[in-house]
Amino acid sequence: MNTNDEKLLILLHAEWQLLDASIQTLQHSAEKCRAIGVKSNYSFEEQESFDSLTSKFNRSSDLFTQKIIRTIWMLLHETHVPFIDLMNTTEKLGILFSANQLITIRDIRNQIAHEYIPEAVCELIPEVIDMTQQLVENISYCENFLKQRKWID
Repeated sequence: MNTNDEKLLILLHAEWQLLDASIQTLQHSAEKCRAIGVKSNYSFEEQESFDSLTSKFNRSSDLFTQKIIRTIWMLLHETHVPFIDLMNTTEKLGILFSANQLITIRDIRNQIAHEYIPEAVCELIPEVIDMTQQLVENISYCENFLKQRKWID
């Protein structure tokens, strides 16, 4: 293992710790929002809970796809590829459970990031809650890959 790989492994460990903390708070927010449920009107506090969930969802998905997966890609000594190609190839390599799920997660993340109407964000909440579970499943799948390679404990 060369010096660059050692630096990448240190980076991967740091990113993994951030992701772990982020996922824990995301799951807590998803449960809170699941309990709120779907209704015609939401209180200010409920909308704040939805804002918190979407923010945590965006952060966690970015940490996973833009930091962890990209760092793994560099450790595999692969060249830079577009997002969809990266997701499809990492699924084939056994790093992800489902490229399609991560592509959908990325699409939802982008919808949230570009939505300025609170009511529209509220409409996305059931999908965000479902996608949170799929994100967690893909992260667990990736964790098994990393442990098999002895890149994380």
